[in-house]
Amino acid sequence: MLFQVGGQGTRPTFFEMAAAQQLPSSLRAALTYSFGVLALRRPVFHKVLDYEDEFFALLMLVLEAHSLRTTEASFAESLYGLRRRAVKIKSRRNGNPSHHAEFSNLEKRQKVLSVVFLVVLPYFKSKLNSVYNKEREARLQASLWGDGDDRLADVNFIAEVEPAVDSAGRSAQTTSRRHLTKRIQRVIGILYPWIHASSEGLSFSYQLLYLLDATGFYSLGLHALGIQVCRATGQELMDTSSRISKIRSRERERLRGPAWLKAVQGALLSCTYTVLDYAQTGLIAAVFFFKMMEWWYQSAEERMSAPTVYPPPPPPPPPKVAKEGIPLPSDRKLCPLCSQKRANPSVVTVSGFVFCYACIFKYVSQYKRCPVTLIPASAADVRRLFHDM
Repeated sequence: MLFQVGGQGTRPTFFEMAAAQQLPSSLRAALTYSFGVLALRRPVFHKVLDYEDEFFALLMLVLEAHSLRTTEASFAESLYGLRRRAVKIKSRRNGNPSHHAEFSNLEKRQKVLSVVFLVVLPYFKSKLNSVYNKEREARLQASLWGDGDDRLADVNFIAEVEPAVDSAGRSAQTTSRRHLTKRIQRVIGILYPWIHASSEGLSFSYQLLYLLDATGFYSLGLHALGIQVCRATGQELMDTSSRISKIRSRERERLRGPAWLKAVQGALLSCTYTVLDYAQTGLIAAVFFFKMMEWWYQSAEERMSAPTVYPPPPPPPPPKVAKEGIPLPSDRKLCPLCSQKRANPSVVTVSGFVFCYACIFKYVSQYKRCPVTLIPASAADVRRLFHDM
């Protein structure tokens, strides 16, 4: 196999890395959906949705900083038992061209830059994406309805003539800012597709190389920081627990002030530790709840939008032979008109009986009816059959 399917070795599988990378997006979708449902009943939550990028970036900043500080892994990586390690590639001696990697704990600089790559860069990418979408919608609207500035040119001119000098200066400053904002949006609209395509292409390249075991770096950011993700051992998990306990004990020892102030600060620290300890479980439960509700509502919408399938109606009863009509022969292969084997069998569509083409065409053309049922018919109701029963 090109990649590890089981959990052997310290190198994580491709599926573990992909799951850890996709967890933040699933978490954001779950939180957005939850706040959207709450906003239907409590309009105050609309403000959270208006600043969705900022609130989610702040939440991830707290979670990622705490996770990197205590476990030396991102929030998603710690859920899968993964750890980040600083790697140094050294060549072996004795003329051997092969290389080997040496792992060590993360430096403070690498932790800070990891937070930048995990939180800050995705935040700016999300803002650029929103600006690009607005610019694209504006261009589409301008192509359909024309530029709004042209329609409001006369109104703006009248509004700029009436104010005083101070108001005119403010209006000119506002106009210059507006033009600068539009220029920035146009530049983003031109450059963002190339930036996004380059980012996605590099990400795909690194993931493909990681899948083929050609590199130990899963992304360009990890390669730039000199960090590889490794699977944590049992001893490392125990060391992490002891490290967290030591950090919290040192933080409690740093408390200063009267006894009541220390008690309040200790209670706040305990609440903070509890929230951070159960944040992983709670947020994973939120993702699970979101996926379940998404499946539930999608199934309900499919059931509501699916067309109602009714059973097919029963076939109409066959037409009866009229008393004055020609009787049917005992052999079904014989023509009722000439009592001979049918030649060029043809059916009368109004009744369904089969005759010779020459016989039925001559009869219908003369009498304007079916010879068996006496139902009115014309020559256009005679159809040729290519398979005679």
